[in-house]
Amino acid sequence: MSRADRVACEDVVMFVNAAITSTAQREFRSTAAAQRLSLDFLHEYVLGNYRDLYAATLALDVNQLNAAMVVTNLLRTAAEASREQRAQEGRLIAARLRTLPPQRVYGVFRDLRRRGINNRRTRAIVRDWVTARPDPAFDAVKYRRSLSVAARHAHLPLPGEVGTVLFDWRRPKRYETPILEAWRRAHYDQRALYELPYTVAEGLAAQHGIDRARFLSGIAPRLTAGERLRLQGNAVRHKVDGVAMDLATAPLTRLASYVLSLPRPERLRRRDELTGALRAAARRAARRQAGTWGQVVAVLDDSYSAAGSGTKRRRPLAVALATHYLLEALAADFTGLWLHHRGDPLLVHPVGATGLGVRILDALERRPDRLVIVSDGWDNAPPGQAAEVLRIWRTRLDPDQHTSIVHLNPVYDADTFDVHRLAAGVATVGVRDAEDAAALVELARFATGSAGFDELRRHLADRVERFLDAQEAVS
Repeated sequence: MSRADRVACEDVVMFVNAAITSTAQREFRSTAAAQRLSLDFLHEYVLGNYRDLYAATLALDVNQLNAAMVVTNLLRTAAEASREQRAQEGRLIAARLRTLPPQRVYGVFRDLRRRGINNRRTRAIVRDWVTARPDPAFDAVKYRRSLSVAARHAHLPLPGEVGTVLFDWRRPKRYETPILEAWRRAHYDQRALYELPYTVAEGLAAQHGIDRARFLSGIAPRLTAGERLRLQGNAVRHKVDGVAMDLATAPLTRLASYVLSLPRPERLRRRDELTGALRAAARRAARRQAGTWGQVVAVLDDSYSAAGSGTKRRRPLAVALATHYLLEALAADFTGLWLHHRGDPLLVHPVGATGLGVRILDALERRPDRLVIVSDGWDNAPPGQAAEVLRIWRTRLDPDQHTSIVHLNPVYDADTFDVHRLAAGVATVGVRDAEDAAALVELARFATGSAGFDELRRHLADRVERFLDAQEAVS
């Protein structure tokens, strides 16, 4: 592989790592401002140098923030693209917007308006997405301001009473659409609040001065799974029943975050219930790959830095815990080694320094088929020991690479525009949700230079084709 191709390969993998892990929020070692500045630069750099590959990342498991940034940047710079590029980008943008939650898409539309981006293709994308929404009246209530901004910006005709409720809602004495009528009545009738989505009803409940406990009890049947998760602590404080999340359907990493938010005595009391839910979620995530990974050993970081930050509380530890159960489902023979914790992983908590070297030695003594390391990569007890262990293992003890080693890092390092790496020659990829680990391991081979730039292009082209086929089949 030529030097130019190697640099290009490293650049694209670096961007994918950042787009998976960074949400431009404060991390343990960097501020939100540093995260945003670093991420903005990286987007501009990859967009300017590898436009086709930049667009192709919409087909990967990049997080919602970065997917929205890619969409905005492609539309903002449409004049710089060829006709063929614009056609492919249009399909990718439309397909990716269908996978994003509505509030994120409306955020993209607001950003487009703020930037004054209103070309024909942008209007068509906004029109097609809004037209495809299953319930415009619901959007007119829950995303009222955002829908009105999109309608004005793209000159959208709105059906029936939807336009009226957005721009002249006081005029009608009654709406025929039930949710619009409930929203109108809720301004003066407290009972109508409980017919509305939680986020809408919450603001109106505050206006009416309704007690928080009474409001939560009444709105509980209308809560979504995500709202139930966010309100767990609130419900406990106000002693409200009926807000418990459905453990049987929760995604793996979200479930791990919930488990870690519970006091350790409660985790111990509910051990069978929580462990069963985590294992069931892991089996759903593993799907047909369950039991196919052979002997797997994981080194999992539960050091103090795994506590994350005030805005991403315990996120790195939640990813490690979720990965523990996912690898248990994927492996035929699994061993999980935490840096400090011994015993039931359900009781893990962040404490102590990051001494990866010794635990990696413990893992390699078992000579597994796969070694997976989940850590922010800041090996400091002593510094650099893990890198030296891995170097000697690769060069002297396992030169034929019988053991596959992958480092999954859930934390973006704003200073290096990448996730922090443990050692040269060891694949390091960013991870946000443990559910994506199997796909990320596939991407890991491009992070070490063992696969060429042409292979990376083919890999991305294949992912784009599969992504578009899947989304267009659904639509």
